[in-house]
Amino acid sequence: MVRSLKNPKKAKRKSKGSKKGEGSSSNEAPAVEAKVWQPGVDKLEEGEELQCDPSAYNCLHAFHIGWPCLSFDILRDSLGLVRTEFPHTVYCVAGTQAEQSSWNSIGIFKVLKLSGKRRDLVPNKINKDGSDMDSESSDSDEDDEDDSRGSGPPVLQIRKISHEGGVNRIRAMRQNPHICASWADTGHVQVWDFSSHLNALVQSDAEAVHGGSTVFNQAPLIKFSGHKDEGYAMDWSPLVPGRLVTGDCKSGIHLWEPASDSTWNIDSNPFVGHTASVEDLQWSPTEPFVFASCSVDGNVAIWDIRSGKSPAVSIKAHNADVNVITWNSLASCMLASGSDDGTFSIRDLRLLKEGDAVVAHFEYHKHPITSIEWSPHEASTLAVSSSDNQLTVWDLSLERDEEEEAEFKAKTKELVNAPTDLPPQLLFVHQGQKDLKEVHWHSQIPGMLISTASDGFNVLMPSNIETPLPADIA
Repeated sequence: MVRSLKNPKKAKRKSKGSKKGEGSSSNEAPAVEAKVWQPGVDKLEEGEELQCDPSAYNCLHAFHIGWPCLSFDILRDSLGLVRTEFPHTVYCVAGTQAEQSSWNSIGIFKVLKLSGKRRDLVPNKINKDGSDMDSESSDSDEDDEDDSRGSGPPVLQIRKISHEGGVNRIRAMRQNPHICASWADTGHVQVWDFSSHLNALVQSDAEAVHGGSTVFNQAPLIKFSGHKDEGYAMDWSPLVPGRLVTGDCKSGIHLWEPASDSTWNIDSNPFVGHTASVEDLQWSPTEPFVFASCSVDGNVAIWDIRSGKSPAVSIKAHNADVNVITWNSLASCMLASGSDDGTFSIRDLRLLKEGDAVVAHFEYHKHPITSIEWSPHEASTLAVSSSDNQLTVWDLSLERDEEEEAEFKAKTKELVNAPTDLPPQLLFVHQGQKDLKEVHWHSQIPGMLISTASDGFNVLMPSNIETPLPADIA
């Protein structure tokens, strides 16, 4: 149930390279023996600090839009369905958690010139200090190539729209990304048409800097006050344009059916089945009438909107609050859930009738899970964020292979022994952000993740995430 950003402070700009995680080049790192540092297990001694390894990322950038954002969404664009070449451009929408209610806004922003490079999973040549000779030379070559293409520091362009109250959650319609829904801490759900702002960003010059001071006033398409309390749960249907469900902290779930492109019929009678706050909602990726919910009551429920207001199935999913769920779009039988006790589980919905449908359960995180999302490009991969300030990436298809590990160490002359108690499915750990709240995969840029925290946004592409794309286009 951990959701709110306590005592939010407006982000301040830092000099380039000062943020932990943006990283300096390898030759600037202190000449000390590398070791694997386990978050939550190892402690930093006085005078010690963690150093980001830039070679662990194909891409890593940080930015902020002012006040912290508890929620955001990545907007689908027309720049290409599968993009692999740097530099990248992304569009997002986010809602703020400002110090005063009247200072809040929704930001529609565009980040251009996200530079990076693809790194080899196994380097060919190793220097005496353990660095990758090939990657250093290719870094220089590709930097020159990026410069010739005009690639420099990322450019942020933003349009801000005034929002009544803090934004608990915001989601863009998949089919029409200019249509966005926001959950306000005032207890209202609003749907907006941001087409004019998106068009302005699309048509803007690459060097222009938008936003900052100007905040536009705009009326929402609709404002719903039928919930009994504020809420956090909402999801647009991936199959039926305009179909929306919203859930509140009083256990109510309301269905929105589109009457036109800009109007909705909202069922005033809520779906009832949970006994506490509804924390997250997810539509089925294959069944247009089916959605899932999770709650502080520890349950995950499956609903069919054709079959009344009670859940078709309700299961005890965790021994604590269930904060988030994600339905696998590539393997629609798989539903993952994250709990307040730091655990997350994966269930095979085909096994529900047989009793225990859990096919994987992880206790790596020791603090509440704040976000969880399956990869849109790899059915066995998911990203998880936690209040322990870690963003982790997992591949459920992985198993420990001692022979393969020995071969890898021989190739890389790796002297560091990874802890044996780490789950073999743990693919990547990203740190450097404080109070992580949400993480999303970019559906059009394989391997790209964007996360939000109290100190701003990170854009990252871990170098060890392989996509099923052919090598000649990747």
